[in-house]
Amino acid sequence: MIEKLRAMWRRRGQMAMVDAYFRSSLYLLPWLPVLMGVAPVMSQTGGSPLAVTLAGVAMGLNLAQGALAVPLLNRALNRYLERGATPRTLLFVSGVLALVAEIALWTLLTVEGAADKDSVSAVALAIGATLTPFFMAHSLVVSKRKFLAALAGSAAASMALLFPLTGSWLGSLGMACLLLFAGIWSFVLARPTGWLLGVIWKLDAARGTETRLAVAEERLRFGRDLHDVMGRNLAVIALKSELAVQLARRERPEAVEQMVEVQRIAQESQREVREVVRGYRKADLQAELAGARSILRAAGVDCRIEGEEGAQLPPEVESALGWVVREGTTNVLRHAVEVRRCAVRTRIDPHRSVLVMTMENDGVTSPPDGSAAGSLPGSGLKGLRERLSPLGGSLTSGPVPNGFFRLTVELPVGAAGG
Repeated sequence: MIEKLRAMWRRRGQMAMVDAYFRSSLYLLPWLPVLMGVAPVMSQTGGSPLAVTLAGVAMGLNLAQGALAVPLLNRALNRYLERGATPRTLLFVSGVLALVAEIALWTLLTVEGAADKDSVSAVALAIGATLTPFFMAHSLVVSKRKFLAALAGSAAASMALLFPLTGSWLGSLGMACLLLFAGIWSFVLARPTGWLLGVIWKLDAARGTETRLAVAEERLRFGRDLHDVMGRNLAVIALKSELAVQLARRERPEAVEQMVEVQRIAQESQREVREVVRGYRKADLQAELAGARSILRAAGVDCRIEGEEGAQLPPEVESALGWVVREGTTNVLRHAVEVRRCAVRTRIDPHRSVLVMTMENDGVTSPPDGSAAGSLPGSGLKGLRERLSPLGGSLTSGPVPNGFFRLTVELPVGAAGG
């Protein structure tokens, strides 16, 4: 039996174990008033049958309260954690049991009289302890303000009710203070437990959300890198294949060279895809600039590279700018119909303290994909924007006068380094 219980406990998750620990601790608390508050009354009562009967009734009702507290507090905690409805029926039964036990104890106190101070103290402690289970559950299903307001109203009502019966303001005030103490004590026991459980479950949910976001971010990175890698390479393969077809139709020997180049680019694409999958690939700015110039010149485009010589760029900045050059080259090959000129310029604007890279080409009568001027068309440019955002950079694109299309990237000098 013990081994089965251990196996069941080990199968629980870590958060379920913490939840079970806090709940079981809360379930045991209502038994403390029964054992330490009501039980001593049995030994303090006199020998009269009425006193023994009243003490026995109070003891039995508190035992029933202790048994009822397990499902009551469980559902009250679920209500506090917004996982269930308010246990109105159980709360009502608990209130009735507490009220009947209070009447029995108050009658016992009246029967015993105030001669025996020890007996009076024991009964007064039992009166306060009897209210604890009901107050604990009630504090979990209502707001703090409502609970404290109800507690203050109950204390005032008890004073107004007891004074005509006892004729003693001091005794009535003492009972009201005892009721207030029992309510606040119950509130301090139950409410922080529910709050801690809520915080723990929220942390667990946040950890799960963080895991899902990490997976989504990795998927986004993979899709973005795969697009950037394959977009340009496939455009170059298509361009060179078309050129090889034209040369082959003219029976020119250069067709073989173009197909060899297609084979090399395809093999390079395979290697880059493997690196993307492993998450290790970084775009090299100088290599991308050299590759862009070579590819565009092979396509009959006059490509000029102008920029800051000897600028020291951090690796992440150089990689981001390398992806900009790669995506810009892909768009030139894919979207420009009659491109004859292309220029890539890099400069540092001292007035705004930013590094500016522009990529301009002619032969475009409308923005790629038919988007509006100044927008970020296509998933490729959207991916570039996501790469530049952590560095504080921005990207704009759109047509400019004289039939040119311009891609502009701005990075703070702090991010650009040097």
